Amino acid sequence: MKKLFFALCFIVSILTINTKAQDNIIDQVIWVVGDESILLSEVEEQKLRAQYENTPITGDPYCVIPEQIAIQKLYLHQASLDSIVVSESSVMNQVDARINYFIAQIGSKEKMEEYFKKNSSNLREDLREMIRNQQIIQQMQQKLVGSLKSTPADVRRYFNQLSTDSIPTVPVQVELQVISLEPPVPLEETNRVKDKLRDITERINKGTSDFSVLARLYSEDTESAKRGGELGFMGRGQLVPEFSAAAFNLLDTKKVSRIVQTEFGFHIIQLIEKRGDRINCRHILLKPKVSILEKEKAIHHLDSISNLIRENKLAFEQAVMSFSQDKNTAMNAGLMLNDKSGSSKYEYQDMPPEIAKIAYNMNIGEVSKPFILMNKGSNKEVVAVVKIKSKVETHKANLTDDYQMIKSIYDAKNKQTFLNNWIAKKQKETYINIDPEWIKCQFQYPGWIKK
Repeated sequence: MKKLFFALCFIVSILTINTKAQDNIIDQVIWVVGDESILLSEVEEQKLRAQYENTPITGDPYCVIPEQIAIQKLYLHQASLDSIVVSESSVMNQVDARINYFIAQIGSKEKMEEYFKKNSSNLREDLREMIRNQQIIQQMQQKLVGSLKSTPADVRRYFNQLSTDSIPTVPVQVELQVISLEPPVPLEETNRVKDKLRDITERINKGTSDFSVLARLYSEDTESAKRGGELGFMGRGQLVPEFSAAAFNLLDTKKVSRIVQTEFGFHIIQLIEKRGDRINCRHILLKPKVSILEKEKAIHHLDSISNLIRENKLAFEQAVMSFSQDKNTAMNAGLMLNDKSGSSKYEYQDMPPEIAKIAYNMNIGEVSKPFILMNKGSNKEVVAVVKIKSKVETHKANLTDDYQMIKSIYDAKNKQTFLNNWIAKKQKETYINIDPEWIKCQFQYPGWIKK
């Protein structure tokens, strides 16, 4: 599948090209696929991009690149026949996210334009076309393979045909339960943060300081602080509700919002621009700090709870229901779910590092000592204990323990085979003409050359 998407994997596809290098290219049509041409300049452009981004090309780029462009054209042509359309708002949300990412990495809008040698409007339009095509191709592929279903008999037959050397080795996998407590923030600390934000607001409103300058100095949202607090264009659903409500109610770009509390801390917001159902704004985030005393109290409290569990005076699941403040696991007996796989099983590398360090030497049924954990959602420190619910040691995959993993491998291979056959069929049905100078290649799909 990776080869199939080669041309889509350049994260800045259509971006970082040296204009002078392009000017020296004498353009010509090198392939024709249906009624679509592939130009020499397109191939040179992608080759330069790959070099600029240190993206490896497996094989001769003058063979690999035009073939991948041709594959895209087959999918896009079929998508046009099937009336595949994508949500423009989804496309623009991805465009905005990509632009925001570039600005975050490069430092400013102006530096981004200098880096890519394009103004932001042209850059945005290029990204829009690229991302729209990506989404169309993905939808087309999903439509093609959507009806493919595997049965347990299919999976069993596939597994039984594997040679011993082909059976994957499954690393250690564990299931974890967690209890976490969030130490309370003293009222005095909350008031200190609010007073600081009021002082910043007053300085901005008086015109003695610029919002973006103060964001760089004080905001604890480190990524947006690099951009003067700017978040980039976002829809309502991309922002937490309290922040979204306050930001979308702003009308004056010179005014600063009231202090807004979210799960991340306390914010003040300044409107930059509204564009349809998306908004671009700046913010300054300050987070109240938990005192060492409150952390120690939480550790002591959780230590007492975990001791009761070890002494069999309190079931772990009951302790979760009674004490845990982790909203993601509290109603699931504390069982953690792996974001990567969607299952409850973790490899150590997939765990939060603080948990992996604790869990590595633990046994089934063992309950850890309390430790400090950074809550991924709110980015706040919490005190936690974990229990190893189950543990499967490193082993050769088998249908009993690893059915879902084997099924996923079989489904992926089955879909890839279907798409390969679809491409081969389309090659036979589509007019293809390749310039003789470009025909001596070891193509992934040999059907480009008609015999």
